Amino acid sequence: MTKDQMPPRLLTRRRALLAGAAAVGAAGTAGVFAKVADDTDKPVRTAAPAAGAQARPALKPSSYRLQPLTGYGPPRVAPRRTLIRRQPLLSVSGRGRTMVLTFDDGPDPRYTPHILDTLREYDVRAMFFVCGEMVAENGDLLARMADEGHVVGNHTWSHPLLTRLSTRRIREEMERTSDVIEDTYGERPVWFRAPYGAWNRTAFRLGAELGMDPLAWTVDTLDWTAPGTRTIVDRVENGAAPGVVVLSHDAGGDRSQSVRALRAYLPQLLDSGYFVTVPERHYA
Repeated sequence: MTKDQMPPRLLTRRRALLAGAAAVGAAGTAGVFAKVADDTDKPVRTAAPAAGAQARPALKPSSYRLQPLTGYGPPRVAPRRTLIRRQPLLSVSGRGRTMVLTFDDGPDPRYTPHILDTLREYDVRAMFFVCGEMVAENGDLLARMADEGHVVGNHTWSHPLLTRLSTRRIREEMERTSDVIEDTYGERPVWFRAPYGAWNRTAFRLGAELGMDPLAWTVDTLDWTAPGTRTIVDRVENGAAPGVVVLSHDAGGDRSQSVRALRAYLPQLLDSGYFVTVPERHYA
């Protein structure tokens, strides 16, 4: 096929490409970029010429150039789907002696900063299951959690007993909390914990619809009863094992014992060879 036999549309596309390449080569560091013509018969519009006697007309950029060509972009994958579980996860899997520390009901400006300080001192990441109404008043603490690599989970807006609520109310409690977490933390939560550990099928289903997995705990420190710092430490150390999830609190009452206990048991866990970290998601 000769040049005169080429279809007009193909010729237009070829000319546009050649003109764009010539413009880039001639402009050098002037920052002139070519536009790739789309599959329509519209002529290629040119912008104002770049400075310099040898500059060619620069072509206008478009969203077409921002889309990767087939074969060069990331592979397409099916959207991830959160399983609807029948019971919450009680432990986590991980390499070696992996444990997870979780803190509920916050953030509270009286206790959460001290817990964050201790975690930062030992370079440890933890999970915080927060209540939306607490986040609304203490968004700066969630921003700090994000900066320091902690995971934030959904613990409802007002900490109600979900098993006594209607489907609409449960959704409101969960969805409103996910919204405020996204606004302050920067991402929507992918973990959910029911207040009081009271789960039902509706909570599991709605949590999955909102993209969250339910996480409970293996070791309950019962720190909310204020049993004494030493008792909390003993419960964590005696319950320590690979995959264990520890439940503590950073709000909802006087949590000074929880703060002091963390400073005692965390270095001992690390010295004993435990790797304290956060869990990974598993999708269908």
